[in-house]
Amino acid sequence: MTVNQAALLKDLRKQVTALEDDLRERTEPEPKYHQALQAEYERARAAQRTAATYGAWRDDRVTQAAVAWILATVFVRFCEDNGLITDPWIAGPGERLVVADERHQRFFREHPEKNDRDWLITAFDHLAWTNGTVAGLFDRDHNPLWELKPSYEAASDLLKFWRRVGSDGESVHDFTDPDLGTRFLGDLYQDLSTHARKTYALLQTPEFLGGRW
Repeated sequence: MTVNQAALLKDLRKQVTALEDDLRERTEPEPKYHQALQAEYERARAAQRTAATYGAWRDDRVTQAAVAWILATVFVRFCEDNGLITDPWIAGPGERLVVADERHQRFFREHPEKNDRDWLITAFDHLAWTNGTVAGLFDRDHNPLWELKPSYEAASDLLKFWRRVGSDGESVHDFTDPDLGTRFLGDLYQDLSTHARKTYALLQTPEFLGGRW
């Protein structure tokens, strides 16, 4: 794999922190998030599943959601760099970066009411539709990705992060790998958030990719 895993982890931890700040801010002024989280917290307290304060419990949920959003985009990037999906959504090697941007802009022309967050969600839904195993990863009932969604500004920043190019004009983080090794995804899952790993005992996940979707 051509990606520098140490540099990737360093960069992604910064993205997790930025998303945590964004998501935490959204849990207070937006009733649909605050009320849902407060109700879930009360149920957890009543069932003795947590003894934490609401603030500490809420911050844990925010961290889980932030990590889930980052990992979801990493998964899209891996798939598009290795041709596991026909069309790129975020970036890609060579001309696929241009194609991703053109498709992105066409999406807005066809859906002017939508934003960059919608584009990312559409990418996640596409991957879930193409493969049964991947559908499980993006399951709306269990993945914290769907519990809290970033602001469209934060989603735009995340897209810009992935579309950065180096002096050679190629993506800063290139996931091209002829062996399609996915072990690094489990490493990221463990290492993106030290707090989440300690709190939820996050462990390495098995390799699961194979074929073209």
